[in-house]
Amino acid sequence: MKNLKIVLRDTGAVLIAVGIIINLVNFVCIIYGEFDSIKWYILTSLTFLGIGALFRFAGKCDHETKIRHAMITAALSWLIISLISSIPFYFIVKIDFLSSFFEAVSGWTGTGLTMFSHPSQLPHSIQFWRSFIQWVGGVGVIVLTLVILARPGTGSFTLYRSEAREEKIHPSIISTVKTIWWIYLLYTVIGIIALLIAGIPAWEAINHCMTAIATGGFSIKDDSMASYPTFIQILLVPMMVAGAIAFSTHYELLKGRIKNFFKDVQTQALLFLLFIGAIALTYININDGSYSSFAISFKYSAFQYISALTCTGFSTVNIASWGEEAKLLLSLAMIAGGAAGSTAGGIKLFRIILLAKGVGWKVRRIFLPVKGTFAYKLGGKVLGKEEAIEEISEAAIVSFLWAILLVVGIFIVMHSTGADLSNAVFEVCSAQGNVGLSAGITAINMNPMAKFMLILNMWVGRLEIIPILILLRAIVKGGKIV
Repeated sequence: MKNLKIVLRDTGAVLIAVGIIINLVNFVCIIYGEFDSIKWYILTSLTFLGIGALFRFAGKCDHETKIRHAMITAALSWLIISLISSIPFYFIVKIDFLSSFFEAVSGWTGTGLTMFSHPSQLPHSIQFWRSFIQWVGGVGVIVLTLVILARPGTGSFTLYRSEAREEKIHPSIISTVKTIWWIYLLYTVIGIIALLIAGIPAWEAINHCMTAIATGGFSIKDDSMASYPTFIQILLVPMMVAGAIAFSTHYELLKGRIKNFFKDVQTQALLFLLFIGAIALTYININDGSYSSFAISFKYSAFQYISALTCTGFSTVNIASWGEEAKLLLSLAMIAGGAAGSTAGGIKLFRIILLAKGVGWKVRRIFLPVKGTFAYKLGGKVLGKEEAIEEISEAAIVSFLWAILLVVGIFIVMHSTGADLSNAVFEVCSAQGNVGLSAGITAINMNPMAKFMLILNMWVGRLEIIPILILLRAIVKGGKIV
C-alpha cells in the first residue's frame, strides 16, 4: 500500500502540472476565433486536474520516492497523459479514438508520425496543440513537474532519472531543471526570431521552431519542409542539431566554455556521424540513380540524414521512393539517435560509444600480460574497472531489449499491413527512435494492430524500456512493487 501511494502521489503531481500548462492553448483559440474548441481544451485540462487531484488525495504520504517508484510513475504518467490528450483530436477533428491516441503518443514522445495527411487544413488550435505537446514532451513531463512544484530532496532527482536523464548541471536538481528550461526557452525564442527574419510567416515560424528544437517533427505543412526554399531548410539544420545535443553541453557553450562544448564525447560523435552519414547517403543516392548530381543528392540526402540522426523527422523528399540501401542507412541513424540528456530519441549516442569502447577494452585485455592493467577512459574521464563493466552492461541490456521490441514491431507491421521488409524496418525504427520519418505506412486507415504496435514502439522508445517493464511487472504482480 505504501508503494502504491508513492506512485499515485507522484503521478498525480505530474498530471496536475500538465493540466495547468495546457491552458495556454486556449489563447490560440481566442486569437483565431475558434471558440467552439475552447470547451474541449478546458475539458482536457479539467480531466488532468481531476484525475491528478484524485491520485494525490489517494496517495497522500510523506514516503521518499525510490527509483522503482519513479520508473513506474514515468511509464504510467506518459500513458495517462497521452490518453487524456486524445480528447482534442477525438472531439475537434473527429477521428477515431485509436488514431487520436496514436497522434497524442506521437506528439508527447516527440516522434512525429501522424494520422493527418493534410495538417495545413487542421484548425489552428489543433496545429498548435500538436506542436505544443511535442515541445513540452521534448524536455519531459516530469522535468516540467519538477520546475513547477520545485520539491527539494533526493526524490526529485530519482524522478528526474526516471525519464532517462542523468546529467546534473548544478548540485541541486531543481536548479538543474530550471536551467534546462531556460536554455530550452532561449533556443526556442532565438529560433523563432531567426525564422521570422528569414521571411517565414509568424505562425509557421512558431510551430516549426518548437518542433525543431524538440526534435519532434510535426509540421503544419502538408509536405513538411519540402516547399520551403533551400536557405530555410539550411536554417532549420542548427535547430535540429541543437536539439540533439545534451543540455549540460549547451550550458558549457552559453557560459563561454567553448572548448568544453566541443570536447564532449557525445557532441564529437554526433558531429562526426552527421558528416560521414550525409556524405555516405549522398553517394548511395547517386549510385542507385535517385539523383544525377552530387549537389542535388547532397541537398536532399544531407537534410534527411540530419533529420534522422537528430530524431527530428522533418522531410524534404518522399523517402518511400529511395532505394533500400538509403532506407537502411537512415534506419541505422534513427536507431542511434542523439545525445543522452537531449530532446532526441534513439538508443542514444552515449550507449553506442560505450559499446564501442567495451569492444576495444575487451580486445585490449586479451593482449595484456597476466598482471597487466590499463585505464578505462571515457570522454576524458577515467572509470574504475567495476564501474566500466557496469556501464557497459547497462548499455548492452537496454540495447538488447530495444532490439527485441524492434524485431517484434517489424514482424507485426509486416504481417498487419503487407509492407515489404525495408519499409517495415524503416517505419518501426522511426517509431521506436521517436523520429517521425515515414516510408508511407503510417496513415489513418492503417491496420489497428499496426497502430497499436507503433504506439508501443513510441512509448517504449521515449522511456527506454526499463520503466515500462517495471510497470508491467507491477501490474502482473497485482500492484506489488518490490
